[in-house]
This record gives sequence, C-alpha cells and structure tokens, in this order.
Amino acid sequence: MGERTPPRPVRAAVSGGEEGGKRDAENRRPGCGGEGAGRGPHSPERCFVAPWPRTCKRRAQPCSAGPHRLRWAGENRAVSAPPGPPPLVPPMNLLSLLCPDDRDRPALLPLLQAAGWAVGDAPRQRGAALPAAGAADAPLLTVLWGTTEAVLAAAAPQAAPEDGREGLRLLCCPPPAAAQLPAWLALLETGQAAWLSPTVWSQPEALALSLSQAQAQARQRSQWRQAATRAQAQLDERKWVDRAKGVLMNARGISEDEAFRLLRGASMHAHLRLSELSRSVIEAAQWAEAVNRAGQLRMLSQRLVKLAAQRQAGVEVKRARGAQDEAAQRLQDNLAHLASLPLLDGQPAALREALTRAEQAWGALQRSLDGKAGLPLLAEADARAEELLQAAEALTAALEAGGARGALRIVNLCGRQRMRVQRLAKLALLAGLLNQPERLALLPALMDDFEATLRELEQAPLSTSDIRETLAAARDEWLRLLRALRGGPGIDVQGVLAASSDALLALFHRLTDSYERSLQLIMS
Repeated sequence: MGERTPPRPVRAAVSGGEEGGKRDAENRRPGCGGEGAGRGPHSPERCFVAPWPRTCKRRAQPCSAGPHRLRWAGENRAVSAPPGPPPLVPPMNLLSLLCPDDRDRPALLPLLQAAGWAVGDAPRQRGAALPAAGAADAPLLTVLWGTTEAVLAAAAPQAAPEDGREGLRLLCCPPPAAAQLPAWLALLETGQAAWLSPTVWSQPEALALSLSQAQAQARQRSQWRQAATRAQAQLDERKWVDRAKGVLMNARGISEDEAFRLLRGASMHAHLRLSELSRSVIEAAQWAEAVNRAGQLRMLSQRLVKLAAQRQAGVEVKRARGAQDEAAQRLQDNLAHLASLPLLDGQPAALREALTRAEQAWGALQRSLDGKAGLPLLAEADARAEELLQAAEALTAALEAGGARGALRIVNLCGRQRMRVQRLAKLALLAGLLNQPERLALLPALMDDFEATLRELEQAPLSTSDIRETLAAARDEWLRLLRALRGGPGIDVQGVLAASSDALLALFHRLTDSYERSLQLIMS
C-alpha cells in the first residue's frame, strides 16, 4: 500500500468571472455540499475557506466550517475591524435656565457658553414650571433671570424630595424693594435659593467662578440632605422593630430578647427585611383591634337598650344607670378611635361609608336615650339600636375583609357572642315590659347561633391554656342562663338574665382580648 499523499494547501481565491469560478472549483475539496462539489457526505472540515460565506447545497444553510478567513500560505489573517469613533469630549457643566421673558434667553446663552456652562432640560415657554426638585436627571442649578417680581413668583419654595436630592435656584434680578423684602428673605431662609448679581454676567471668569461655587454648595447640601434622609429611614426602621417587639411582649409576656429572636426568625423564614416584617406585625395588631372595637359597637347597641329596660323594670336601677353611662362613653370612644385609624386611608370608600352610617345611627340612638324615660321611648330606642346593629355589622365585616387576614375571623366571631348575650337579655326583658310576647319567638334562633359559635370557638386551633379556661367558664355561665330562661319555681328570671348576661359579657370581653393579642393571630 503506497504512502498517502498529503492534502494540497488551500489557496486564497476571489470569485470574479469565469477565471474566478475555475479557481473556486480547483480549491474546493471533494465531499463538500457546496455548488459544483462532488457527491459524498457533508464535511465542514473540507469546505472551501474564503472571505465570504458559502451555502451548503444539501443543508441549505451556511457552512459551519468556522469563521471565513483568508488563508495565505498556511497562515490565517483575520480582517481587522474598522477603527471606532473618536472618544467623546467631556460635556460642559449643565444648568437650567428660566426666563419669564423669552427675549432675554438668546442673549444669555453665549455668556453661559463663554463661562463653560450649557443649558440642559430647561423650560423655554413663558410661565413654564421649574424642573421638579430632586429629579434624577435635572441639573442641580437653576438660573432665574428677569425682574424681581417675576423671579419671586417663579421661585416659590418647594417640598423637599424624598431621596434628599435638592437643587439650588440662583436669582438673577435687581435687589428687592422694601415691600418685596419679607418674601425675599423667606425664600433665602429655605436654603433653596441664592442671589446672583446680574453684573457678574459681563465677566466670564467671575461668572464661571460664581456658578462653580453655587454648584459645589448645592451638591454638598444635597449630600447632607441625602445622608439625613438615610439616617431618618434607619431610625424609622428601628422604631418599627421596637414597636413590634412591644406587641409580641404584650401578646405572650416574653422578654425583649425573645421577641427580637422571634421577629428575626420570622423575617428569615418569610424572606422579608426585619423592618418590613415588624410593620406587618404592627398592622396585624391594629387590624385585630379595629375588628374588636367595631364588634363592640354591635354589643353596645344591644346593651344600652337592655340596661334601659332593666332600669324600667326596676332591676338594680342604680347599677344599671352607671353601666348605661359607661356603655355610651365606650361606644363614643370606639367610633372616635376607628375614625382616626391610619389604616383606613388606603381602603375602599365603602369602609368609610360604613363607619359614617354607624356614626349616624349612634346619633339617633343617643337622642332617643336622652329623652324622658318611658315605654314609648324605650320602643323607639330599640328601633334605633337595631339600625346601629346593622351598621356595626357591616362595618365589622368590611374591616375583616380589609385586613385580608383569615385569623381576624376568630376575633369577629368572639365579638359577636358579646352582642348575642346582650340581645338575648334585651328581648326577654322587652317582651314582658312592652307586652310583646312575639319577641320571645326570636330567642330559639339566637340561642342556636350562640351555641354553634361557642362550639366552633372550642374547636378552633387558635387556642391557649388561658383561652380554654375562659371558654369553659363561658360554657358554665351559658348553661346557667339557659336554666333561667326555662323558668321554674323560685327563679328570678329578670335578675338571673341581668347577672348572667353581664357575666358572659365579661368572659367574652376577656376572650376577645386574648384572641386579639394572640401570637398566632399576629404572626399569621
């Protein structure tokens, strides 16, 4: 078997007419799928290498032999890229120029250019607003040129931006008159403006120096304000964390270190910053308190009429009068607290409307209770109390939905139990006082609802030893109230109703507060 002949080196070729085509055919290796190639498997290694791409006939795509370069006597020569554009000249210093009179602007631009400054992103129209303070792309300096009156009108003080980046306004105008001096000094005291004499513009070097000093002053002041903004943000975050620790310490009686470890572990688990989680904890506690207070409005609407009926029936009149005044004051305080909650600012308008309806219903009930005591007024007060009950029910449901936390439902359920025991006692008392036995027909459904909710609370996973003990005591007192309603020899029904309803109210007050402060609810 003879010695294998080494492959012939590939020469560079340039297609051009018939002669160029012949050279292409000579340099093309057999087996390539290009035009004029022989039959055989596609082999990119055998493809002709040229400074232009070739297409494989069988694959109908550019050959993958690699970058097409000139091969000259066994040496690859890559074509060098054309030289790039020349480096940019550093831009001139930028400022904003505002001229109330457009005719002044063309004369000022050459003076600024001679001093090494250019105008960028400045309003050109007469009466146009100044660039927004603190904008990321706005120049730090804004020159206002014109009469003193026009400059003062255009350079009104602005609120400091949130990020702390604040520019400086240079007032280029004649000195103010005596009548304009108070507004002039007030503007300078804000630190947002400084005076630049118009005579400086005739001297390019003096103008350049004045503008450079003003820019350095504006940059330094902006840096100070940004540092103060960051420090204030850190202080606010620390306040949120401290408040959240206080909420957790009050909820479970744990130490400050344990509360901090709990917050830190929860933030790592939820992938949130410690300040964000702390704010969520505080908001959860505020929503729970709001639902609790709105639920108290339902109970107080029934309790006020129940105490009025108790006084009319002569059952513990003195104590009932004091309890009625206390209930009215609590209802007023709860409405004021709910109206001042910052949580309601970003909520739908329906929530505010529900609060307004509750306030109006309370005003009508208050007028009825302040009238002369008697059976007709008692019936009117009961009708107004039903309106307040419906408004408070809608408000509580709106707050529960606005909180967007499923655990708030347990606070709402427990708060509704307070209303039911007061409503039950009220219906039983009014049935006898007003000679309306049809009111007694409402008691079975009310008792069934109370029993069903009590069982749900007993089976709820949100529970502690204190909650379980309170539920057991509420169960015993509820059975005592049921025995009194069934009647019997020697049972003072009205007295037992008054005492048991108050005892159940105190127990469910304690229970609702326990749910409100529950750590599981706050961290849910």
